This record gives sequence, C-alpha cells and structure tokens, in this order.
Amino acid sequence: MWRSETPHILAALLRRSGDFEACEDAVQEALLAAAGQWPAQGVPDDPRGWLIRVASRKLIDQQRSHAARTQRELDAATRAPADARYVASADSSAFEARGDDTLQLLLLCAHPALSDASQVALTLRAVAGLSTAQIAAGFLVPEATMAQRISRAKATLRTAGANFESPTWAELPDRLHVVRHVLYLVFNEGYTASSGAGLVDVDLADEAIRLAERLHRSVPEDTETSGLLALMLLTHARTPARTDPHGDLVPLAEQDRTRWHRDMIVRGTTLIEQALPGGPVGPFQLQAAIAAIHDEAATAEATDWLQITMLYRMLNQLAPSPTVTLNLAIAVGMAHGPDAGMAALAPLLERADQQRNHRVHAAHAHLLELTGDAAAAKNAYRLAARLTDSIPEQRYLNRKAGMHDTWSKTP
Repeated sequence: MWRSETPHILAALLRRSGDFEACEDAVQEALLAAAGQWPAQGVPDDPRGWLIRVASRKLIDQQRSHAARTQRELDAATRAPADARYVASADSSAFEARGDDTLQLLLLCAHPALSDASQVALTLRAVAGLSTAQIAAGFLVPEATMAQRISRAKATLRTAGANFESPTWAELPDRLHVVRHVLYLVFNEGYTASSGAGLVDVDLADEAIRLAERLHRSVPEDTETSGLLALMLLTHARTPARTDPHGDLVPLAEQDRTRWHRDMIVRGTTLIEQALPGGPVGPFQLQAAIAAIHDEAATAEATDWLQITMLYRMLNQLAPSPTVTLNLAIAVGMAHGPDAGMAALAPLLERADQQRNHRVHAAHAHLLELTGDAAAAKNAYRLAARLTDSIPEQRYLNRKAGMHDTWSKTP
C-alpha cells in the first residue's frame, strides 16, 4: 500500500506547494504516523484520504514553523478537499496527464533542470518508493553519495521553480526519454532485486508495467514506449519459472517454459511487431526483439543465438554500455563458441569500473565453464558470489562453484 499510495499523496501536496523536499518530508511523516496508529486502530476506510489529510497538516506545520505562514494557508487547506482533482494547465500546448498523479509526478522528476542521474534517482525515490540504499545499489555508488544526490535534486527543483504542471508537447520527447529509462530501472529492480533475501519483487515489477501501460496509452504513437512495454512483458512473462520451490534462482536455460505467462508473451510480441516498422528503431525495441526470440524458442537449445548476436551488435552501435557488452559477449559465446565470447568480454574485464560488477564475473565464469577450465570457472563464480548483495544469486553462484569442486574430485 505504501508504494502505491505515496505518489498520490505526494502529488496532492505538490499541487499546493512547489517545495518538493518539504512535501516529501510531510509524506514520510504521514506514513510513519500510519505505521504507528493503524496496527492498533485498524486501517481507515479511506486510507489515501487519511494519509493526505495527515500529510497536509504536517506540511502546513512545517510551513508555519519555518516561514511563519499566515492563517490564510490553513484556511485554504481546510476549505479545499485534500484530494481535489488536478486541473491541467490552461496552455493548450501542454501534454495532458489528467487524473494520473503518478504519471504527472514522473514527468516532474524528469525536469530538465536536473542531471540525468538525478532525474532517475529522484524518480526512483519519489515515485517507485525505493530506499536510498536500493537506489545506491542500482547505481553502484555508496548510500551516502546517493543521499546527497537526491537532496541536491530536490534543492535544484526548488531553485528552478519547478511546479506540478504538465510539460509542453515540445518538451515531451526529452521527458519521455528519461521516464522510460526510469521505468525500466524500476522494473529491473523488481525483476531481479539488487539485494535482500528474495530474487523478485513482483509488486515493484507489476507497478513498473502498470506505469508503462499508462504511458503507452498516453503516447501510443511513440514506438520506443511500445518497445519498453513489450520488453517488460516479454521479460516478466518468465517470472514463475525463475525460482525453484526454495526461492533459488533458475537460469534461463534450465527454466520450465510451460510455466511462462503465454498471454504476456503474445501481447509483448504483438507490440514489438507493430512498433518496429513504425519509426526509428530504438534501444528498447531492440531489447524487446531479443526477449521475443528467447520467449519464442521452444527449448533453450532451439534459441536463435545468431539472430540475438546480430541484434546485440545493433544495440551496441546505438546505445553502447557495459551491460550491452556483457550480453553481447554471452551471445557471441553461444553463437560462435566460448573463445569468441571471451574475446568479446575481455575489454569489460579490464575496466576498473567493472571490477565489482558481479554479473561481469558471472558471465566470465560461464564462458570459462564452456571452455572446460573448471578451476578458473570456480574462482570466477566465487568472486561473483562475493560481489552480489542478492542472497538467491549468492546461493546460485556458490552452488555453481561447488559443482566444479565435485567435478574435479570425480575420477
């Protein structure tokens, strides 16, 4: 409930005050009050209204204590329904996000006054409800660094006078670019949690898909947004088969494909087939096409790795990143042999900023395993296990390392 309601409460306060930081503080205080009262008194009939009223009072208290605001604000807050519907900008060129607080908040967090990293971090905090520690893990930076980044982002919004209004259609492409990126990060955190005892946070992944669906309905002609939604659906379709009864990770090649959500695969495949001919091909469309090839293969052995390699090469040209290099190396290894895959992975292994990326060492271990170098594969799996904060991933990687111990002792 906290995660789904927070954007609505924050949006209600932002309509009254442009101070993002003060509004978020008030929301947090309201959530704390609910955590203290509801277990004893029961959840109110209208939890969102309760939270908005309490947060509004907290915000007003803040404003009065810090700026000695007048009685007029308190009167206005009392007269106006706390959850009054948003009235869109009178500017006819403004993009309409009427009635969707979360989407409106997403667009605010994509404000051009913020750096790309700050846009993503603030959105993950304000909209997706991720903790500072979770966001820091996603960015591979210390928690204190991320806390400072989020604080600076709020201050920048305040200085820039950013308010809770829709962007213009001219501003929309840049905002959409950021929003798509953020939603995908949120989805990834849900699909494979960066830390903790569980591999998957289904609620978070579902929330990212819900937001992507909403965004797609707002801009159905935007092929990259279609690609993003398709990618999420095609990836999330595998969730039921990704863990065993003990919650341990089951790799793609070993999953029971009959447990995949066929309806999501059909919808995702349809979306990407419609999007690809419709406009410039973007990174999300290419990733969705790759996901569709995996999902359409009847068995792991039937996977068309040559086509996947080709698509990753296109993606590497269009949007190079360490993650793309990593996935390309694996695809090359499967299509052309492990030595070719090792050669493709080598530049990543030499980068200082990737030394603590457990997925790089896990991919290295997999390719070493395919070459038959059991000792080196075991060491690489051990190193990958030490570097991840995800307990299911640790168990899986340590189990793989242990298998090489067993094999080496077999006469």
